[in-house]
Formats: sequence, structure tokens, C-alpha cells
Amino acid sequence: MLSPNAREALGSTRALRWIETADSGLQGNPSAADVERIERALGWRPTSFEPAAGDRGPSPSAARWVARDGARSAFVKVGATTLSADWLRTERLNLEALSGPFLAQVLGWSDDRERPVLALEDLSDAVWPPPWTADLVDRVLACLDAVHGTPPPDRLAPMLEDGGSDWRHVAADPSMFLGLGLCSPGWLGASLPRLIAAAEGARFEGDALLHLDVRSDNLCFRAETTYLIDWNHATVGNPTIDLAFWLPSLAAEGGPTPETILPGEPEIVAWVVGYFCARAGGPPVPDAPHVRPLQLAQARTGLPWAARALGLPAPDG
Repeated sequence: MLSPNAREALGSTRALRWIETADSGLQGNPSAADVERIERALGWRPTSFEPAAGDRGPSPSAARWVARDGARSAFVKVGATTLSADWLRTERLNLEALSGPFLAQVLGWSDDRERPVLALEDLSDAVWPPPWTADLVDRVLACLDAVHGTPPPDRLAPMLEDGGSDWRHVAADPSMFLGLGLCSPGWLGASLPRLIAAAEGARFEGDALLHLDVRSDNLCFRAETTYLIDWNHATVGNPTIDLAFWLPSLAAEGGPTPETILPGEPEIVAWVVGYFCARAGGPPVPDAPHVRPLQLAQARTGLPWAARALGLPAPDG
């Protein structure tokens, strides 16, 4: 459960929203060819489409709609690039192998080897954060406990990472990271040895099912059920990793500071924060244009967390 201090921190802070404005070519209704693909997946022909709840805006990598025909509806994703098509195929196989109350129902699948379609239960009437409340945070924590207590399917490989590689990458060429303005060159130079050493000690081994992409646009709430969507990155490992990955974005969206939910764990914290810091300043990802702004927001709240966890001075950006 969320601590009293964490509940206090939620307050009335306005949540961040991630809005992409790039013209993806996928705005509006799907093409006639995609409607045919969606019909094959569903077994019925939608008569209308609308943007999916919780979506972060247009993306060149996948089209996401709520398809409707009278009382029937479904959330449909169409893989529009090679990478996003592969992600959908992986997600479909993962969902077939998983079970649990945190999963949206799979309604259909079609794959013409060009643009696969995954159809899921329509969750557009659910509550999609932000904003966050203490109750919603508690529900995510309970959901993650359920996920981590679910036996992972045999098809999922264990997590294998070189914990210090991201901070070593920053050390080798700090210009991209320093361009984010999160700290000074002096602070980074003095702090890197501690950050690298801590991240190298991160423990990834474990037998828990991991989602590995926990953040607000992958979470929603309906009645007593908490749903976790987008399972293409699922793996097996240390359950603390899922929690640590979520907390910087939660703090960026008006939630409590990460250590009020996950005290200690400096090695995992250093590794998670290094993941965001090593990537946030990179070029846009064509398949996922929202990723860099998200990583920057997570680095902005994560770097002070890592400093506090390791007893370093506060970043001076």
C-alpha cells in the first residue's frame, strides 16, 4: 500500500500529457485495405472508428483505433512498419501464453504477412491516468504483485543485461546526455564512477513474469480490475525492475517521489536511470516518436532519484 507520505505527495499536481504532433499518415479512419484486415481479425465489419483511449497521439509505427458496429466494439492495432508488425506478432504470442485478471481479452488476430492486426477488448470506457490518486497507485502496486506472482510462460526468455553499459556509454561520449541540460559536466564527471559501479551491481536474475514497460499509457482501471496492456516486451527476471521503471514516470505525472514507494535498491535505481539518461537525447525513433519525450521526462525525475539513492549531490542542471 502507498505510504502516508506518498499519499500526501500526490496532492493536486497537474499531470503531464504526452502529445505528438507529427503527421504519421495514419490519422483519421483506416484505409480500405486495413478495414478488410480488421474485419478478418474480428469476424465482423466495423462501421466506425475513433481514436483509442490512452493513446499518445499519431504514430507512424502502428494505427490504434476503437472499431465499432452498433453495440459491438474492439480496440484494434495494425502493425504499419516492419518493427511494429514484429512487436504485434510477439505480443499476440505472449497474450496467448499468459493468463490473469490484468489482461485485456483477445478478440481476434489476422496476419497477411504485411500488416498484422491484433484486436483486443475495448477499454475506452476505463479510467486512463493521469491524473493519479493514491487509490490508483495502490491498485497498480497490487496489479504488479499479481503479475509477478503469475508463472511466466516457457516462451519468455530471462532478462540478460550488462548493468553498467548505459552509464559507460554516457561516459564515453557525454555530449548527447549533457545536451539535455539535466546536470553540469562537472557533476557528471564526479558522479559517473558511482553511477557505473552501482549499475554494474544491479541484479536482473529472478523467476518473476515482467511486463517491462509499465507506464500510464499502458495502464487503465475499470470497476475493480486494473489492466496492463502492451505485452510485447514481456520477460522473466527480478520483479523490482518493473516497479523501478514505472516510478520516474509516475513522479513526472504528479505522483510521489520514487523512494516513497521503492526505498533502497540503489543498484537497480542506477541502472534504470542510466537506461533513460543514455537514450533520452538520441535521435527520434521513427517507429515510436513519443519515446524520446517520455525518456526525457523519466530522466528528469530519475536522475535526482539516483543521486539521492547513492548519496550524491543533487544534479545541478
